[in-house]
Amino acid sequence: MTAVLISALLLVACCIVGLFAWRQIDHRSDAREMQRLRALRPSDPPRFSPSMVDGLPEPARRYFLFAITDGTPLLTVAEIEMAGLFSLGSKQTPAYMNMRATQVLAAPDGFVWKMSGGSGLRRLSGSDSGNWTRFWMAGLTPVARFGGDPDHARSAFGRYVAEAAFWTPAALLPGPGVTWQTVDDDTARFTMTHAGLAQSVDVTVDATGRPTTVQFQRWSNANPDRVHRLQPFGGFLSDFREVKGFRVPTHVEAGNQFGTESYFPFFIADVTAVRFPIAGPGTD
Repeated sequence: MTAVLISALLLVACCIVGLFAWRQIDHRSDAREMQRLRALRPSDPPRFSPSMVDGLPEPARRYFLFAITDGTPLLTVAEIEMAGLFSLGSKQTPAYMNMRATQVLAAPDGFVWKMSGGSGLRRLSGSDSGNWTRFWMAGLTPVARFGGDPDHARSAFGRYVAEAAFWTPAALLPGPGVTWQTVDDDTARFTMTHAGLAQSVDVTVDATGRPTTVQFQRWSNANPDRVHRLQPFGGFLSDFREVKGFRVPTHVEAGNQFGTESYFPFFIADVTAVRFPIAGPGTD
């Protein structure tokens, strides 16, 4: 009996060690991808001039003149820290958990969102990127691992392209891979293309050019059928703050079925820090 007990304990210990090692592999993978994206930061970026947006649809021009101050270096990589609420539930049973997260955003090349939320045995942690979604419960039990396929890549591309409208407006200036068109008097639609992917996003602004909502058709399986298809996604932006010449929202609420009665903001975040790294010593 003693030998059986010892064998069982050893087996459990080996499983725990193995899961811990697996979790560390994920952490290292997150760090490598974040570093790859940080390395895309420009070393000598041009500076914004209102003439850069001459000829754009009027709401788009209004957006850029609000979001980027004249003379601002056009930094296109952002590091964002946030705290707030996150839900894996539904509109009927939201079951929000407190969360904290760090994100590196570098549209159109990618993003990593690394979060932790909840507490105790219900603590959820993990990350999203253009290549994966993987979350752990209590740091030892994998509860979601998927990605590495065209559906995930398309869905993730939609997310981080839309978030560029929040936090990296310089990445949306017209040029190769980015075009703009008019939707109505206060809404402009940009389309970003990269590596065979394309995503259109509608940005609605107020009279000053402050973006109030961002919405798009996202490729997603967040539906009762669990089938990937285009469906509404979007959110509300508020509490803007100027950082290095960019005016960025520090409160974001977003979710599926935006603009419908089924809209559920599963992501509610207050930004606690935004950084725009630039290549070179002492320039962060």
